[in-house]
Amino acid sequence: MDTHDEHCDLCDLPRSQCIHGRPPPVPKVAAPAPRKRTPARKRPSSTPARPVVRRWTPPEAFRPLILSVLEEAGGELDAEELFLELEIVAEDLLRPGDLETTPEGELRWRYAARRARIALLAEGLMTKTTPGVWKLAGPGRA
Repeated sequence: MDTHDEHCDLCDLPRSQCIHGRPPPVPKVAAPAPRKRTPARKRPSSTPARPVVRRWTPPEAFRPLILSVLEEAGGELDAEELFLELEIVAEDLLRPGDLETTPEGELRWRYAARRARIALLAEGLMTKTTPGVWKLAGPGRA
């Protein structure tokens, strides 16, 4: 080997001892420790919470009305007849947004009444027998 290749041109040291002839060592970087999740804290707000203002009537409001309409009709009504009766009974309860239509084209109050029916079915207060007929549960109902 040539003597020129064995020594550094910048510091005249052998390349094995020279910092110019060796690449700098790669710094060891430890992987960051995973962050611990802390439960979200509620921050006190300087402004009071605003009351929720609904544009339409929630399904829960229709539940007792549906039950009373069905009881007056003998426990069973065709869906369209029930909606006609329910509209009369709930006239004072309906809000302006209830007369809007859902994306599917159904009036919002009718959609809310259908959702109320699903809850009544789940509670066992109504039964599903014939399609298009809303019926109260049998004599063992609450």
